[in-house]
Amino acid sequence: MSEMMKAARLHEFGGPDVLRYEDAPRPVAVTGEVLVRVHAASLNPPDLYLRDGYSALPPEWRPDAVFPLILGTDVSGVVAALGDGATGFAVGDEVYAMVRFPKDFMTGSGAYAEYVSVPASELALKPSGIDHAQAAAAPMSLLTAWQFLIELGHDAPNPFQSYAHRPVQLAGKTVVVNGAGGGVGHFAVQLAKWQGARVVAIASGKHEALMRELGVDQFIDYTKAAAEDVVRDADLVIDAVGGTTIDRFLRTIKRGGALFLVNPLGFDGHDEAEALGITVSVTQVRSNGAQLGEAGRLLANGTVKVVVDSCFPLAEAGRAHQRASQGNIQGKIVLTVA
Repeated sequence: MSEMMKAARLHEFGGPDVLRYEDAPRPVAVTGEVLVRVHAASLNPPDLYLRDGYSALPPEWRPDAVFPLILGTDVSGVVAALGDGATGFAVGDEVYAMVRFPKDFMTGSGAYAEYVSVPASELALKPSGIDHAQAAAAPMSLLTAWQFLIELGHDAPNPFQSYAHRPVQLAGKTVVVNGAGGGVGHFAVQLAKWQGARVVAIASGKHEALMRELGVDQFIDYTKAAAEDVVRDADLVIDAVGGTTIDRFLRTIKRGGALFLVNPLGFDGHDEAEALGITVSVTQVRSNGAQLGEAGRLLANGTVKVVVDSCFPLAEAGRAHQRASQGNIQGKIVLTVA
């Protein structure tokens, strides 16, 4: 009989109310894995899509789920046990990770729980100076921004395009971040500033004070002005919003510049981009403990700040998903685990 733990599980796809807080078998750290006692986990858009059964995708792309499953990839916690051959960590270490993404995502990566087993290669020591809620808020969003802007960090085939994504030189360049107040956006703003770029942030007015605090050079409230009417000759636009209107940004980018799409669904401006001499590129974020270790130094010394929108206890994961569905999130939504 396996030991039990509490988790927020799905027994069917649907709205936020399908998340059930209940007893579940506690995972065991197998070879090369580390068992983490979770202190906090965070929500990411893929969690919402999976909970919903990826209803926006064509049926043949939807997950073939085995229920019950536990959502969530982003965790911060304490090492509880080491599997055979798991090196680099000791019981009691404070750690953070993005768990098995995209490998196990469609079947549930298991973070909305009191314990999760994580491959040692995906773990990093939690940055000192930030708490578990802040650390849990970072992994997927921070790695997405890092792999788009700083270093891809892997040579896996790109599911979105035939060529590998390549970050571009940022020092001295004008970088526009659309969706700057959200999870990926607020990290993209800070990494671009750290690299020496001039940063233009696009978000709703509620995010302006935060953006000024993060040092953006220009802020555009999209409810008052259209970015494509204001911005010209950008070197790079990174879009963290998605949707069918993203090709409007092609007008803001200089020849030889680039448009990076965090969510490429709905973009159909490839022909126009080619005619304008603009590179369009996409990549899929992948778990990477070494990059989290590197980026973690920026979190530890305050160069990059983690913004937490709101915190909910794990037992109220459904309410957290409700908050996520309301949109206009500043930073990340976090689940705290008692």
